[in-house]
Amino acid sequence: MVDPRIEFDRFAERACPMLLRSAFLLTRDRDDAEDLLQATLYRVARRWEAISSSPDAYAYRVLVNLARDRRRNLGRRPAEVPQDIGRFEPAGDETERVVERDAMTALVRGLPNKQREVIVLRFFLDLSVEETAAALGCSRGTVKSHTSRALRSLRSLVADAGRRDPVQTEVPNAE
Repeated sequence: MVDPRIEFDRFAERACPMLLRSAFLLTRDRDDAEDLLQATLYRVARRWEAISSSPDAYAYRVLVNLARDRRRNLGRRPAEVPQDIGRFEPAGDETERVVERDAMTALVRGLPNKQREVIVLRFFLDLSVEETAAALGCSRGTVKSHTSRALRSLRSLVADAGRRDPVQTEVPNAE
């Protein structure tokens, strides 16, 4: 029999990158995402013996619930003023990919909470409809309807952004 601590360490090593990305998309803040990740891992570790057969679903559910709790609690305190410390832009061919990723991340952040949660779980974590429903504690139909609405909103936002992009707009000939 494998030591439960070793099993948990393997789980944490495998799941941390996906959980951190998901937490970032849910919270819109790197520091808050790291805090959520730590709290999620702590709760998973405390219940490891009971959930070791399906720790991923439990971890996603804990992460989403902690993000919801955080949103509720933020409404009770004064808003924080973000500090812009600049962005690191990688050189070379990665720039376009980074710009596209940042643009898509910004669009996902603009979705309503439930839609954003579904998009993060379904497409960033690549969970099935059933796994997403289990993580969110809702029905498959609810997941499908939130997914449909979110994708429709994202398509519309991408189309609007393309129309506003001066590089993609045609300039009439000046004859």
